[in-house]
Amino acid sequence: MIKKILVALDRSEIGQQVFEQALTLAKLTQANLMLLHVLSPEAEGSPYVPMLSNFDYYPGLNNQSFELYQKQWDTLKNEGIHMLQFFCAHANTAGVITEFTQSIGNPGRMICDLAQNWDTDLIVMGRRGRSGLSELFLGSVSNYVLHHAPCSVHVVHLAVTATTDKVAQATTNPLSVN
Repeated sequence: MIKKILVALDRSEIGQQVFEQALTLAKLTQANLMLLHVLSPEAEGSPYVPMLSNFDYYPGLNNQSFELYQKQWDTLKNEGIHMLQFFCAHANTAGVITEFTQSIGNPGRMICDLAQNWDTDLIVMGRRGRSGLSELFLGSVSNYVLHHAPCSVHVVHLAVTATTDKVAQATTNPLSVN
């Protein structure tokens, strides 16, 4: 019986789909939701760590660099909290008991640790679709969680329409694809 669902969210395009599927499952099973956002220095969109040792010759540059890094990191934290608050309010309005947390660290480990500590029955998370060399070098959070989670894992893939739109764009204008 599913009573506790951990929802691992990030700020990617698949986050909305992950939340919607988790909310649907929670309504069907009358489960509680725990929304999790993990801040990671390696994540896409995270600020770069300033070069603290290379600017000793120009001390003012070192302080400016660190202040900029801190400001970017604070912005990232605030955006994560706002996202979690938005989804939490939406779920609570739908009648699903929901709470949220944001933590800093390795996303795969943080998801598995919270799943263990919260006694989670199911983890719902997205998959970015990395494969081959990019998965080897950049890693895959979903792959890590699938192999280390203490419970079942439901992995949400991008909707077919998003993938189809990219393929259509590539065939009509192959130079515009990233």
